[in-house]
Amino acid sequence: MGIGLFAGAANGLFGSGGGTIAVPAMVYLLGEEDHTAHATALLIILPLTLVSSYFYLSNSFVDWNITWKAMLGGAAGGAIGAFLLNKFPSGILRIIFGAFMLAAAVRMIF
Repeated sequence: MGIGLFAGAANGLFGSGGGTIAVPAMVYLLGEEDHTAHATALLIILPLTLVSSYFYLSNSFVDWNITWKAMLGGAAGGAIGAFLLNKFPSGILRIIFGAFMLAAAVRMIF
């Protein structure tokens, strides 16, 4: 429950972050297997996203011109990513996930 609370707070505050918190927490704190942690994080993120979206929408923080395009791309990318999840061993999955986290961190700083 603490993982969900922390991931939810990050999602609400930053508009993302649930997966970057939930996946490592489940792997390192709960001992879950990487594939299970990634799949579970997606289900955790869904209600977080719905609640956060309500607040963003009610405060008119959404640009619908961008949103529709990103939603279509996100749905297609989500399907591709879910398919590919089973193709990678855990070690490779950790490297890919870590590289994305590092790239995001560098991008946010600079």
